[in-house]
Parts: sequence; structure tokens; C-alpha cells
Amino acid sequence: MQFGAVLQCDAPSARTVHLAKLAEAHGFSHVWTFDSHILWQEPYVLYSRILNETKRITVGPMVTNPATRDWAVTASTYATLNEAYGNRTICGIGRGDSAVRVGGGRPTTLATLRESVRVIKELANSRPVEVDGRVLQFPWSVGSALDVWVAAYGPKALALTGEVADGFILQLADLDIAEWMIRTVRDAAAAAGRDPKAVKICVAAPMYVGTDLKHMRDQCRWFGGMVGNHVADIVARYGTAGTIPQALTDYIADREGYDYNQHGRAGNTHADFVSDDIVDRFCLLGTPEDHIAKLRRLADLGVDQFAGYLQHDNKEETMRVYGDTIIPQLADVITATRATA
Repeated sequence: MQFGAVLQCDAPSARTVHLAKLAEAHGFSHVWTFDSHILWQEPYVLYSRILNETKRITVGPMVTNPATRDWAVTASTYATLNEAYGNRTICGIGRGDSAVRVGGGRPTTLATLRESVRVIKELANSRPVEVDGRVLQFPWSVGSALDVWVAAYGPKALALTGEVADGFILQLADLDIAEWMIRTVRDAAAAAGRDPKAVKICVAAPMYVGTDLKHMRDQCRWFGGMVGNHVADIVARYGTAGTIPQALTDYIADREGYDYNQHGRAGNTHADFVSDDIVDRFCLLGTPEDHIAKLRRLADLGVDQFAGYLQHDNKEETMRVYGDTIIPQLADVITATRATA
């Protein structure tokens, strides 16, 4: 299993770069950031600095969207970073949440998301692509490589992910919901004639190592509020019956709204509807042993990467414990010597 650290692009920028460098030092393979240009600093500018000051970490947004950026500009940014730093980028993309809603916009349609994935992927992989009746290609880009991973929750978005994405980003760590969503994505991949296991699976959720469960829950309760935005969209479209797991829809019954000024912030005032049980199910909290046990169960479901959100008051220590204790337990073991047959 690979491990990512998910950061917000809070000022000062040096702090974000520092945390990214710590993530690499502690054995994380990826650094992801929020992409919400009004709430936080511009992530792609920070990626350039992070890549310049690290050796192997892969960077990308969790997640960008097709609405706030021209698709060719997005692809050009990735291709430029790859040329400068050696194919160390990844694109997480979804329909849009805070980046569009803060300015009064709405998430894009799935058709728009599908088309944006196609255009960004082809251009950023140094290939030509047809857009609006003309073929585009970066004449300066040779050998750029970019995977595009799609964040999804609802049945149609999960199907789209299986059909076109290089990876699936599931932003919660509930084991029952993850099993259903992973199966849905892989079934869609198989139906589209793809190898289901070729679609990488990333579970993203807050990670907090400690022993004060009440404090950890309070620091991570914001996550259930953020996920609630997407679940509310699903309920508005599909209702609470059908194939969607009841565990995913029931918890938003008392949701009254959302203040994007507090988006992704510990201690926010609009996540009171999120119960302790939901926090425990959606997040990874507790001792190293607690984390390892849940990560092993996620690995058994086919999860290739766990990306831990670090929007709490224990960022550095959590990364240190992951590097010292948790990541080594989930990594592939290579022994120095072994018996021959």
C-alpha cells in the first residue's frame, strides 16, 4: 500500500512546503492538496516549489474540477511540471465542491467531467486530442506522463470512474461503504472492457494518531460535514432508497447547511450533526495498532493507497508515527537474504 498526505494550502506557503518535505522524509509517496482558489493559496504554484525541494514525492490536487480552470491550461501545467521535475504529478478531479460553490457556482455535469478527463489526460500525456472539431497538442511536450484519478460517490459517477479513470478516490474510510463503491467501480471497468484491477483505489480520510478519542473526534468531525455536501447531492438526485448504502445517507438527516468559510477546518460550527460513530467509521483514529488494523482491512478490499487528511492539531507527530511504525507494517517486505530453492 502507498501512503499520501493531504494538506491545505494555508498561508504561509513555506509551511505547506515544510509539511510536504516532512511527508517525504517519513516515507509518504504522495502529497495531495485541496484546490480551492478563493479559500486557499494556488496549489500549482506550491507544487513547483515542493517538487524543487524534494526528490521523489508525487504531487496533485484532491481534487481539482473542470469548472474553475480551462482544461488545456490544466494539462499544460502538468506537462510543464513533468518536464521540469520528471513526471512526479498526478491529477485528482471531481465535479467540484468548495472551489465552485464559494463563488456561487454549481458542480459540473458528469458529461463535462468525462470530457475533461479525456482532454486533460491526452494533452498531459504528450498526445493529440480532438476538441470542438480541431486537434490540439503541445508541440513542446515529449514523454509527459499523468494519471487522472476521479473522486466519486454516486452510482453514475462511480460508473464513469470505472470506465475512464486511472484511479478512484473515495473520500471516506467506512469499510462497508468502501466495499460497495470499490465493487461498483470495478464492475463498471469490467463492463467497459477494462481490467478492473488497472483502476487504482485510493481511500482518503483524516488520520490522527493519539489516545484522547474525544479530542481526536472533535478535531476530525469537520470531515463528516464535508462529505455531507456530496451525500446531500446524491440524496437530492437519487433519494434515500435504491442501491446507495443506507449508512451513507442516514447520517445527513439532521444536516442544516454548510459554511464554506469553515471548509475543512477543525472545530467548525456546522458539523454538529456528525455523530461520534460516523467520525469513527469515516476516519482513522487511535493508536498505531488501531490504524494498522483498519488499513489492513482496507488493503483486503483492494485499496492501493491511503491518503490521510492532516487538518488537525497533530500533523507532524501523526506523520512521524506513520513513518516510524505504520507505513513499515503495510509496505512490501524485502529481505536482505533468503534461501534458494
